Amino acid sequence: MAINKELLKGSTVILILSLLDQRPMYGYEMIKEMEVKSEGVFTLKEGTLYPILHSLEAEGMVECYWTKTDGGRKRKYYKITKNGREYAKEKQKEWKIFRSAVDKVIWEGAVLGW
Repeated sequence: MAINKELLKGSTVILILSLLDQRPMYGYEMIKEMEVKSEGVFTLKEGTLYPILHSLEAEGMVECYWTKTDGGRKRKYYKITKNGREYAKEKQKEWKIFRSAVDKVIWEGAVLGW
């Protein structure tokens, strides 16, 4: 089932910060990790991810650094900052409240059999 992209818009930042809270990652790695963890529901394009990462970096939520791979190629990694971690925790609390409210509205009628 295809998910409306509008549903993803408001949650992209918290998804990215949640991934980076697990470990530093490079862009393509984040795209693949999100796709795997969401079982294919969330598929970000590079044109969506990188502007968000640049905004998060400008806001002090993430930092980036370069590292060389085994093949000698340089790769840009992103890691969450203390401010980013605090922001993510607030957004996670907000998400729980939102999700709970949506579930109550959607499923109350289904439970009652209407």
